[in-house]
Amino acid sequence: GTFTLRLLQTSIFQNTSFVDTEGLGLLEDIELGSLDKHTWSIRFYQPWVRPALPRSDWDTIENMLKIYLQQFSHLINEGAMQRDVPYPFVAQCIAGCELYHNRTSRAFAYVGYNGQDFLSFSVDNATWLLSQDTSLSRYVQAVLQNYTAFSELVEVLFNDTCVDDMEVLLHYGKAALERQEMPVATVFARTSRPDQLLLVC
Repeated sequence: GTFTLRLLQTSIFQNTSFVDTEGLGLLEDIELGSLDKHTWSIRFYQPWVRPALPRSDWDTIENMLKIYLQQFSHLINEGAMQRDVPYPFVAQCIAGCELYHNRTSRAFAYVGYNGQDFLSFSVDNATWLLSQDTSLSRYVQAVLQNYTAFSELVEVLFNDTCVDDMEVLLHYGKAALERQEMPVATVFARTSRPDQLLLVC
């Protein structure tokens, strides 16, 4: 089948000097781990995730994430100051890769601003695409496009590292991914009128 590895990031920019960032890693619907918001280190949620990769690989991934988050915060704050964006605001990112049954893959990265689609990253040609056409989105797109080190970091993280690591995680997490669970539903009654009973699932 098709498997998807996703990294979710929510950064709340309170002001120019304080950014509160949350991060979560998912393999399909399984929470692999999260980002400690104070140290930006990885907290593992599944017992099979840490042993799936050598310690040196986790150190590399953690360091790449820290560099990415520092650059991301700097770029966003710079753009906010240049464009007089009012604080606080929220930036959200979802990035990762899909691995298809025929062993082909696709990487993806999307950026949201205050709950709206903002930019997406085309990994194939390393370009940032507008999801909404505003002066702010055009400005951020131009900054990101000119900041090749950041685009290259995103490209390496999600084109190379993502697929390689997902294949290993799929092997280690096979039992968790193949688990069979009966669906759980709760039904309760609501009476909007004395002669009517509404069942809600």
